[in-house]
Amino acid sequence: MRPLAIVASTLVNACGTGWGEFAAALRHGRSGLVANDFPPAREVATFIGRVRGLEDAPLSPRFARFDCRVNRLVQLALEQDGFTAAVAAARARLGARRIGVFVGTSTSGILDTELATRSALRAGAAPHLDAAFRTCRHSMMAPVRFIREALDLRGIAMTISTACSSSAKVFASAARAIDSGLCDAALVGGADSLALSTLHGFRSLELLSTEPCRPCDAARNGISIGEAAGFALLVPGVESAVRFTGSGESADAWHMSTPHPEGAGALRAMRAAIASAGIDARAVDYVNLHGTATIANDLSEDRAVCAALPHRPDVSSTKGWTGHALGAAGVTEALITAYALEQQWVPATLGCRTVDPRLGMRVAIGSRNARLVHALSNSFGFGGSNCSLLLSRTP
Repeated sequence: MRPLAIVASTLVNACGTGWGEFAAALRHGRSGLVANDFPPAREVATFIGRVRGLEDAPLSPRFARFDCRVNRLVQLALEQDGFTAAVAAARARLGARRIGVFVGTSTSGILDTELATRSALRAGAAPHLDAAFRTCRHSMMAPVRFIREALDLRGIAMTISTACSSSAKVFASAARAIDSGLCDAALVGGADSLALSTLHGFRSLELLSTEPCRPCDAARNGISIGEAAGFALLVPGVESAVRFTGSGESADAWHMSTPHPEGAGALRAMRAAIASAGIDARAVDYVNLHGTATIANDLSEDRAVCAALPHRPDVSSTKGWTGHALGAAGVTEALITAYALEQQWVPATLGCRTVDPRLGMRVAIGSRNARLVHALSNSFGFGGSNCSLLLSRTP
């Protein structure tokens, strides 16, 4: 594929608002995970990655119809790191109709729908969601609609909802749209908030950890759910410190909630990303794992990584900082991978104390400086929806 420059990026998650706070958390090994104190679901015994202050950060009156927790995450991210100004500059140069918007989400504004339904039922009334609520809050397209209005963008737009691979797959979709001439640049990213359905759903699957998650650890016992938003501006033909250079997608069709035991689809996705970038597999210096800290996921991904990259580059999972942000995990971890390339630095697998001896990967327990040119970021969703992104440091 044609390389795309990452000319601007921004994020918000449990570790901080914007790159300044988040980079400091990464460098100091400061996790954002806390014992569950999310008011609508405090009965769930787990640790979460909660973004503070959202309850007191409503959208401006102009966008009141969009006001919900997921769009508050979107707004908070757009306000950081000069991102809105970078998009405005691209819009002035290319035109509002030539910048595409590609956003991944798993649940969109479902939390507000859940709360509205709960309130109505407690009052003995039938739930009623008017058209504006359904369109601007509940809908999977709600974050996309909000972003387009807030940033005055009028180009091609789409939402991708493929569980945990959602906001990784937007990079691949944007690259195809640019190559097809549908747009000249793309805003890509994702957003997901904490919600009742995800916290209770993962508890019913017995996948939630009662401590901060411990990816790749011999004693790992489940995931920590987080919430986040992150965005990047992709532009072809310009310079940037890190470029998006390859992507691979696959579908296992193995099981609704369990990964293929040998990581067959994950392996295909990684090999496809490497091939689309036109590099040799031995050139990959680092992998940001999907690394959810469940027994099955980490073992499955290990099989795939060892088969795709027998030279055993450094790997780590960064979910110990943010938790599993579901639909926002892909973009969050792609941007962490870009940061690692730019800083020439491998982040630790926070929470991992003793690597599971069944794993063949070279898991980085601690952070360290390293020479990195090419890196993979893996995102694997329920139902076997896999995506692997290749990012490269500009010489």
